[in-house]
Amino acid sequence: MTPQNKQVVNEESKWDKTQTIVSKTDTYGTILYANNTFVEACEYNAIDLIGEPHNIIRHPDMPKVAFKSLWDSLKKGENYHAIVKNLTKTGKYYWVITDFTIDKNKDGKITGYTARRKSVPKSVIDKIEPLYKTLLEIEKLKGEKVSELYFEGYLKEEVGKNYNDFVVDLFKEESLKNEQKPEEESKIKKGLNWFFFGDFL
Repeated sequence: MTPQNKQVVNEESKWDKTQTIVSKTDTYGTILYANNTFVEACEYNAIDLIGEPHNIIRHPDMPKVAFKSLWDSLKKGENYHAIVKNLTKTGKYYWVITDFTIDKNKDGKITGYTARRKSVPKSVIDKIEPLYKTLLEIEKLKGEKVSELYFEGYLKEEVGKNYNDFVVDLFKEESLKNEQKPEEESKIKKGLNWFFFGDFL
């Protein structure tokens, strides 16, 4: 069953949000590896996932322009952070922030991507979801190019930064509001590396 004809239910997937979802793909986005947390969150088993395009978990609430921006950056060899709503096998959803590592061979050629995903605070979702709804509506009524132009205008005029910086700053701001421990605050201020590669809790 493809994401296009899968029945969508307004229910969040149950998974251990203290853990990191990890997947590896080739340069075309074909899944080569999925860790146990990925399997738990998306409700597919590893055999279901391996060899499938990563958009097997694309939620219909996500505007295409968000993924175009992501792929444009990765193909240039630039790391990228994105806040994404994903679709599970049974039609549920889960929100994550994603960090990419660009995998290269000894000659420096890009061979694939490693993605690490963590759960995000609800306050982050509440701020980004209305933007995604607007982009999706424009996409449906006016087409992808118009949605892309609106997205570029929004980032320039209302945010004053590119999407990657917008996502990182939004995540940091909202996480700091939700954190109680001074040591966690100092970690967040250092950037997102600790979040994906260190011990979050």
